[in-house]
Formats: sequence, C-alpha cells, structure tokens
Amino acid sequence: MQKINPFHLAVPVHDLAAARHFYGSILACEEGRSSDHWIDFNLYGHQFVAHLKEGMQPDLHYNSVDSHAVPVPHFGVVLDMPDWEALAERLKKAGVKFIIEPYVRFKGQVGEQATMFFLDPSGNALEFKSFQDMSQIFAK
Repeated sequence: MQKINPFHLAVPVHDLAAARHFYGSILACEEGRSSDHWIDFNLYGHQFVAHLKEGMQPDLHYNSVDSHAVPVPHFGVVLDMPDWEALAERLKKAGVKFIIEPYVRFKGQVGEQATMFFLDPSGNALEFKSFQDMSQIFAK
C-alpha cells in the first residue's frame, strides 16, 4: 500500500469556541497551536485548521449519490470500521444531527462503504467513511 502523507486543510468557522468544542470534544481531535483567529487540530493524523471568518454563511449545494442528497463541498477521513462505528455512536450520543445517517452505500457493489454526513457548528459538511475491504477505496 502507498504511504499516505498527512493532508493540511483550513476551513472557515463563524465561532472559534464552538469549533473548539465540536472538533476537540465531540470529534476528539487533539488541539495544537492556536491564536485569536485560528485553531490547529489533529484530525486522525491530518492537520486541520479552523479559521475565524466573522459573518460567514454556509454555501452548500447537493448532488445525488446512492439516492441521497450529498452536500458539496465536504471533507472527512476514511476510518477503519471499528473507529467509524465508534465515531457514529459518539456523534449520536452527542446529539449531532446527521444530514445522512450512518449507513452502508453501494451494498454488494464495487466500492461498498459505510458513510455518514453531518455539519459542524459553522455549516461545514463532513463525511466519514469506512470500507470493510480497504482495496475498494479507488475501485472502479
């Protein structure tokens, strides 16, 4: 398998305290450096930065995938199945509202995957997914 390097992603948030609670407490991301205008988080080994953008308004549109309205843009991480299941339970217990509830899409087809979509407090869409067979990530 190819070595995977950590990505760096910066997204706007309307409230740093809400971002700190959501990413730090609910998603359990370790906090790194921060200032009055941004916070670094360790998102499953990737550098994720929440940047304050006062007055921001979410701007999502939706595409149909497997008969569900998938928000675009979105980001997330591919997890192993036990971690994905644990995250889904943690989100449910925290009362996070799902755009797409955790389920398995493309069941029995190439690329079968567990997925879930939800928004952070600033309206940024996240997708976390898992494959029983990780070789299916890029399968055609």
